Amino acid sequence: MADDASAFASLEIAWRPNESMASESVLGRLLRETGLPDAAALGQRAAAEPAWFWDLAVRSLQIAFQQPYKEVLDLSEGPEFPRWFRGGAFNVAHAGIDVHAAGPLGDATALDWEGEDGVRARYSFKELKDAVDRAAAGLHSLGIGAGDAVGIYLPMLPETMIAAYAIAKIGAILVPTFSGYGAPAVAARLQDAQARLLITADGFLRRGKPVAMKEVADAAAALSPTVEKVLVVRRLGREIPWQEGRDVDWQQMVLGAQPGLQTPELDPETTFMIIYTSGTTGRPKGAVHAHCGFPIKAAQDLGHAFDLRPGDLLFWFTDMGWMMGPWAIFGAPLLGAGVMLYEGTPDYPGPDRLWKMIAEHGVTHFGISPTAVRALMPHGAAPVQRWPMPRLRVLGSSGEPWNVEPWRFFFDVVGGGKLPIINYSGGTEISGGIVGCFVTEPIKPCSFRGPIPGIAADVVDETGRSVRGAVGELVLRGVWPGMTRGFWHDRERYLDTYFRRLPGLWYHGDFAYVDEDGFWYILGRSDDTIKVAGKRVGPAEVESALVSHAAVREAMAIGLPDPLKGEVIGCFCVLADLTNGSERLREELAQAVTAVLGKSLKPSVIAFVTELPRTRNGKILRRLARQAYIGEQLGDQSALENPQALQEIAAVHGQGPAGR
Repeated sequence: MADDASAFASLEIAWRPNESMASESVLGRLLRETGLPDAAALGQRAAAEPAWFWDLAVRSLQIAFQQPYKEVLDLSEGPEFPRWFRGGAFNVAHAGIDVHAAGPLGDATALDWEGEDGVRARYSFKELKDAVDRAAAGLHSLGIGAGDAVGIYLPMLPETMIAAYAIAKIGAILVPTFSGYGAPAVAARLQDAQARLLITADGFLRRGKPVAMKEVADAAAALSPTVEKVLVVRRLGREIPWQEGRDVDWQQMVLGAQPGLQTPELDPETTFMIIYTSGTTGRPKGAVHAHCGFPIKAAQDLGHAFDLRPGDLLFWFTDMGWMMGPWAIFGAPLLGAGVMLYEGTPDYPGPDRLWKMIAEHGVTHFGISPTAVRALMPHGAAPVQRWPMPRLRVLGSSGEPWNVEPWRFFFDVVGGGKLPIINYSGGTEISGGIVGCFVTEPIKPCSFRGPIPGIAADVVDETGRSVRGAVGELVLRGVWPGMTRGFWHDRERYLDTYFRRLPGLWYHGDFAYVDEDGFWYILGRSDDTIKVAGKRVGPAEVESALVSHAAVREAMAIGLPDPLKGEVIGCFCVLADLTNGSERLREELAQAVTAVLGKSLKPSVIAFVTELPRTRNGKILRRLARQAYIGEQLGDQSALENPQALQEIAAVHGQGPAGR
């Protein structure tokens, strides 16, 4: 975003809560209980008194501990390593499944699933508890126990959620991976975590075609000396290679298991998950999360920001390898809400697939990335309007900054101009959101209303001083239960990444801006931001200008090295009609950018490509695009779904028609 972020000045409030929604929401009831006027006031007190707030949060959300804690927060090891809910006992399988199965929600939907081929499955809390108990007993029979790492390399299947809870139940450690990873990326995570077991499937469906997984899992296991067993879910029933003595059939394991294994009482700080994030260089970072951390933060965000309640159904279009997958399956059940999982792509066999599922399954809360919305926009409103969605009451978005046109499509077409979009941004190491919107507060397009209560967020300059009305670094000034407990076996890298750049602050690596009305905007990763002759601009603002042209379906902006200006802007556009690329269109797009940002920020390169490099959940990988274009050695590519996109970008460099 340009340094003055002047583009936000014209944005007006698009949604306001009615009195009933605001007062009867989860957050509204908490505000009445505390006597505080709004989320900002609650957040200020929470920042000053974190122990008070988090005790209040878990009690008001009725999150079930196996034994009551004696101390909410212990800072004896410093703010880098807080310890939470000391003296108590907490197991996420108990809090998320067991207590609801035994209570009035026992027959309510806990898990709703649909495969790309239309196959469906539904589990009540009672049925899910039985499935988790059997899977836990099966894992125990394979010799898996407390502290053992278990890799999950699965699509979004019922067994994915069942396995995740079974791993947590017995005190083992979940290691989720993207279902689209190749063997080296899966193996890197298994090796680092020293996983003893890998759970995979024979395959899954993508655009109607089978995608092999077992063969990839075999190759990953061969590279991972600690993997002793490979547990296989038969999703497609296809012929697969089988290694006797090592490979185990999921269904046979579950049928042969003897249920009755009690959910053990665990120290709340017991590690339950290592989830890996890709770094710009070097090996991926393994963020360590505790039973009392990640699930509680996820549930708190879902309650306070998204107003998720018992009996609701959350559908977030995601994958287990992205934080939002574990976030959904561990956060929603703690609140007594169900989770919907979908295996396939959002527009197969037709562009109405998502809206059809939301309507038929009775989804109340739906979340998606801005990139996925941009990809669905060219189909227009008709596919959405074909399916009335009367139960849908909250929309969610995360993954990257919005631009106005797709935000308006999501709000006006999908939400009918009536539903709030809870914009949500945080990170894997946060266990959820830093900033968000709330159903108690007005919403501006593309904005966040402010920090999630319990998160002491700020925007600062290079000295660590708070700034408003100017672009700065997003930092955190306090502690919260969802903090990663560090990087797996890499304490110094954790401290270097978050605490040593701006002493006394958690450095998150995003640029942010707070406008005069107190609305927040995330402008993208600091390392994505482009600086042309000293003037800083975020990719989202350039991309918004480009996609405002009718010829452009998607766009990506990156910084390219320049000996005079330091950096110049390079733009890569996917056209609505791939045959329409011309010099005249390049000039029109350059003018569209300069009309918004000024002539000093005119793009130096405008290229037309058939696709942008992205993760499977739709996040654009600008860093890799920049490295490919300028011919640098590529960094970590494990999250990349379409390597051919990088090849196309690399081929553009040096071709005269692409640049000026």
